[in-house]
Amino acid sequence: MPPQTRRMAFPKVVIERETDSEQSSSEEDEADVEQEEEVVLESENEGKVEQALDEKKKGKAPITISLKKVCKVCKKPGHEAGFKGATYIDCPMKPCFLCKMPGHTTVACPHRVATEYGVVPAPHKSTRNALEYMFERQIRPRVPPIKPAFVIPDQVSCAVIRYHSRRVTSLEFHPTKNNILLSGDKKGQLGVWDFVKVHEKIVYGNVHSCILNNMKFKPASDDTVYAASSDGTISCTDLETGISVSLMNLNPDGWQGQNSWRMLYGMDINAEKGAVLVADNFGFLYLVDTRSNDPTGKPILIHKKGSKVVGLHCNPVQPDLLLSCGNDHFARIWDIRHIEAGSSIYDLAHSRVVNSAYFSPVSGSKILSTSQDNRLRIWDSIFGNMDSPSREIVHSHDFNRHLTAFKAEWDPRDSSESLAVIGRYISENYDGAALHPIDFIDVSTGQLVAEVMDPNITTISPVNKLHPRDDVLASGSSRSLFIWKPKEKCEPVEQKDEGKIVICAGAEKKRNRKLGDGSDDSDDDKFRPKGKNLKSKKSASKSSQYTIKVKR
Repeated sequence: MPPQTRRMAFPKVVIERETDSEQSSSEEDEADVEQEEEVVLESENEGKVEQALDEKKKGKAPITISLKKVCKVCKKPGHEAGFKGATYIDCPMKPCFLCKMPGHTTVACPHRVATEYGVVPAPHKSTRNALEYMFERQIRPRVPPIKPAFVIPDQVSCAVIRYHSRRVTSLEFHPTKNNILLSGDKKGQLGVWDFVKVHEKIVYGNVHSCILNNMKFKPASDDTVYAASSDGTISCTDLETGISVSLMNLNPDGWQGQNSWRMLYGMDINAEKGAVLVADNFGFLYLVDTRSNDPTGKPILIHKKGSKVVGLHCNPVQPDLLLSCGNDHFARIWDIRHIEAGSSIYDLAHSRVVNSAYFSPVSGSKILSTSQDNRLRIWDSIFGNMDSPSREIVHSHDFNRHLTAFKAEWDPRDSSESLAVIGRYISENYDGAALHPIDFIDVSTGQLVAEVMDPNITTISPVNKLHPRDDVLASGSSRSLFIWKPKEKCEPVEQKDEGKIVICAGAEKKRNRKLGDGSDDSDDDKFRPKGKNLKSKKSASKSSQYTIKVKR
């Protein structure tokens, strides 16, 4: 007797298509099918209902496979959204991703065509009041009467690839040595790089245990740097020996849950008072004496309780003025001499989280802020009308959770206090490659002065720092560092030394891949290239060349 096999009943598979029915080859066949369906329709429906009930009882519900186009943003059929190659397609059911206004898509957004769209330029006529006039007299001899031409670092001079094991979170130039750049990363490591000798670099891994958010040099010692971290500590590190000392620890008992874990973000140094100012993720401000390296006074609530204070900046002319910004949608101005909860001089409202806010570097009378609503806001005078900004500039920097926050910073060498630099989030299509430029914007008019990019840098560059004494731009893209200089100061492409590009982490076998390539969305140590951004074979074959497009 042959062996009996158990008969398996599989669930029914239903395939949904864009059209409800497929067309037949001829009209006669369609008529015959319609007549047969009318006769058998009732009996088939009864049989299908019984069959469906039986399958449901037996746990064999029909499987539905949908072949319809479904939008990944709104989950509705009939359209698609997202990246197609190097072009981002908006969901028609959502507002514009750039300006956050309905009625058009990102591709057709007028602010993308011209950054100065809708911006009211700064008036040429002097409108200073008596207080502002006295304030500016202190710095007037240092301000030239004629506005100088902008100098744009628009070409990569050297780079160190995969320098950090996690994404770069902060950059700082040495106060006296022009060729030294400091960098911090998400792992809490501190890197020191001589970008003139290129190969001289070191990473101190014992400074912090997680994100290094901010760092400043000690005014009395150019070899000592203070750093604030998400582990709740302030460190004081000697760059010569690499020895780090913790000055303050807000989590002495270790991890007790996310509701009690304190992280330090904003930080600045008041040289006149000899104090390090830091702020945490609960809205409090702390002071540390730079002479004794001990905390002084009690914590002061300067933002909404429970909100993160991400930025602090002391006025360069009047250090007693402190500018803070945070997740409570406000930037606030304080007088350190009389600071207490609720004693802010001005409260500058924003519609979303404020990533950064800075006084202007020369006069200290202007304010530049960066908000998550894709707006750069400028106040032309802290002595004028502070109820609303002088102008708003729409710019793409609304980032995702896996990136360091974008922060627009003043050019410290621009005496006219009108040039700012910031990385761009939305990619642009350049010969089939999706590139994310670094933008130089004239904040007095809203015009895009220049957009610098490199075909080999396919990752986003959210961390950018301009040199205070030289025409140099440092940018942190993923785990890599890049130094940009003006074309006039760079060597010609034919004479460029390949030794100016250093690849770390034993990745010599991957030299054929694009510079800076690595996922911004992942912090894994393993190198993961972006496949969809590597479609252009031409740019891959030019890995040793640099082609920068600049809009003047």
